[in-house]
Amino acid sequence: MRPKTPPNRDLPPRMVKRVRRLKSGKELIYFFYNGRDEKGKRKEIPLGSDFDVAKREWARLDCKPVPPATGTLGAVFDRYEKEIIPNKAPRTQRDNLLSLTQLRKVFNAAPIDAITPTVLASYRDARTAKVRANREISLLSHIYNIVREWGITDKPNPAAGLRKNKETPRDYYATGEVWNATYAQAVPELRDAMDLAYLTGQRPGDVLAMREADIVDGYLQVKQGKTTKKLRIVLDGTALGVLIEHLMERRRRLAVRGPWLIVTDDAVRVTQPMLRRRFDDARDKAAVKALEREDDQLAAAIRNFQFRDIRPKAASEITDLGKASRLLGHTDKRITETVYRRVGEIVEPTK
Repeated sequence: MRPKTPPNRDLPPRMVKRVRRLKSGKELIYFFYNGRDEKGKRKEIPLGSDFDVAKREWARLDCKPVPPATGTLGAVFDRYEKEIIPNKAPRTQRDNLLSLTQLRKVFNAAPIDAITPTVLASYRDARTAKVRANREISLLSHIYNIVREWGITDKPNPAAGLRKNKETPRDYYATGEVWNATYAQAVPELRDAMDLAYLTGQRPGDVLAMREADIVDGYLQVKQGKTTKKLRIVLDGTALGVLIEHLMERRRRLAVRGPWLIVTDDAVRVTQPMLRRRFDDARDKAAVKALEREDDQLAAAIRNFQFRDIRPKAASEITDLGKASRLLGHTDKRITETVYRRVGEIVEPTK
């Protein structure tokens, strides 16, 4: 009669596996270290349910060299998506999940320690969406930093210092002619949103999130969704102050019950999809009118106009770079100057 195979034969010495079977038939596996307490009595120390993590903790307790990670990036992606991404801003969460979808297609089954800078460089060069590839490699770099913190690997981050694809910032500037043509075709709530975006220099999402309660002691208080940067924008004696009075009057006239400043004629809060549809409609109508006047150049410029171009328009039309940078919430003036200032510097002629 052959002897029975020991239940922990495939485990390192003094590691024990316990299996708990649920009523549903699912098995839960836990690992323990067969150690001793202070009095020398036998004591099972929990190592968790992840075999790779359990082996590393076993190595620490048994004073053995740390075994190499044998898990796949797919398991790491799952844990990162569950534990790390939910703590980020909503927009960042959406962007991370999009990048993670692409990374899974290539790296899901790859061993954690099999990824090298050469492998990532090949991935970068093969991607047709060059800017998107930069975002994906940046996310993978952060994932490896977290994996190192988790103790799953102690190897260097393969994405650290990797060259990114060249990115060309958008360089569109909405002239007064383009602005006026689009503004003339806009419905009231779109005009209010355009004015508020221009006078505050804030992102579309932050503009639509502005509420009556944000008006405090002569300031419009802003907490930027992307950076959590807090600003207090002066209202007294400014065009923004006049606009806020108009928005408050409109709220009273429409008997708006919600807290939002940008609302439709039906007293409904304007969401980002609603703003997009209204802006696209106004822009298309403005382009058609330009074509009716046989001004093809203006029509093309109007069609290239996006709501997000209002923020750089504001930055470009504030003469003082420091003031523009503070209004946009930038800690570094170079960001304002290189990305958001889209008109040439004013200079004096030779004579």
